[in-house]
Amino acid sequence: MNPIKNVSGHTLDLLGEAIVAGRYAPGSTLPPEPLLGDELGVSRTVVREAVKSLVAKGLLSTGPKVGTRVLPADQWNWFDQSVVHWHTRIGLSHEFLRDLQELRRVVEPAAVRIAAERATVDDLAEIETAFAGMKHAIEHGGDYVTHDLRFHQGLLRACHNRMLVQMSKALGALLRTSFELSTAKHNGPAQSLPLHRAVLDAVIARDPEAAERAALVLIDGAYEDMQEVLASRRALPSLVAQASPLKAPRKQSASPHSPLPTSTPP
Repeated sequence: MNPIKNVSGHTLDLLGEAIVAGRYAPGSTLPPEPLLGDELGVSRTVVREAVKSLVAKGLLSTGPKVGTRVLPADQWNWFDQSVVHWHTRIGLSHEFLRDLQELRRVVEPAAVRIAAERATVDDLAEIETAFAGMKHAIEHGGDYVTHDLRFHQGLLRACHNRMLVQMSKALGALLRTSFELSTAKHNGPAQSLPLHRAVLDAVIARDPEAAERAALVLIDGAYEDMQEVLASRRALPSLVAQASPLKAPRKQSASPHSPLPTSTPP
């Protein structure tokens, strides 16, 4: 990898996470570039590039005579993967999860309704493949979250609405965060798999109303799983890496105290 790019990316992460964590309050001015460079151990050029990226992501604003100011959270680009990543690193908030749940309830059921009317054979095959990946991860262990994300983004793409297709890309980081958290519930993926199947079956059947209802049940079920995970912890979790792969279920062996099977009389 390019070491200069690594330094730039690391500096961007440090500054972005510091802003999201509140170490620089909204409305405050960042230290001058030379001072920031000294604090972070990087050149002014690296600091300047990080600031430009943060301006593009809506975290900072710059102007003559006013310096570089931190913007309030409602102006940040919450569809930006880095912004979501920084937020999950410092710990999820109930407000963040509430906003995410409301967004999903507004967008996904309506999108699934359209998908039931417009999905092509290729669309359905792609979603089926994603579902098969989820099922395999539950039954044999493996990466469940990636297939779950592929399933939901496949449904959004199946709308064949250019704006919803673009939104599926923007929603990726937010959806992954939701899936990583809900998957943390014990046996959560296995319990939600039939709910995913119901959505897909309704889309295959070209039943928009049933597809929309099934999507709402699935989304609300995922939110309940997240709340259950959160209720079991004093602090909200920090998702610093991709979700752990599911473990293969243990095969049940016969108990040494269980009675031997009796033979059937001839």
